[in-house]
Amino acid sequence: EVQFVESGGGLAQAGGSLRLSCSASEFSFHDYAIGWWRQAPGKEREGVSCIRARGGTIYYEDSVKGRFTISSDKAENTVYLQMNSLKPEDTAVYYCIAAYDYDCIDPTYWGRGTQVTVSS
Repeated sequence: EVQFVESGGGLAQAGGSLRLSCSASEFSFHDYAIGWWRQAPGKEREGVSCIRARGGTIYYEDSVKGRFTISSDKAENTVYLQMNSLKPEDTAVYYCIAAYDYDCIDPTYWGRGTQVTVSS
């Protein structure tokens, strides 16, 4: 059974940093786009960042460009999201995802999510 386990969420002050990690078991990143989505209170889920499949490019949602950095360790089946200069509007549940596609638009697998709360 494929399982994604996120960690690294928590409480941060505005301007601070957090690093999210996602480890995947029974899964290989090859041929999958991997990334992060988030859902803020009262809002729909949105894509935050994506490492496109087969050596594709990296996508960032406009509001996180220059502040968040996605990376992966394929040997360890782990994907990271370094979040710097956090803002209160980054408060959300963050989900690790994988899509059996070139892009992350339609995820195939979801993690359970990790809460990120940014105080002003």
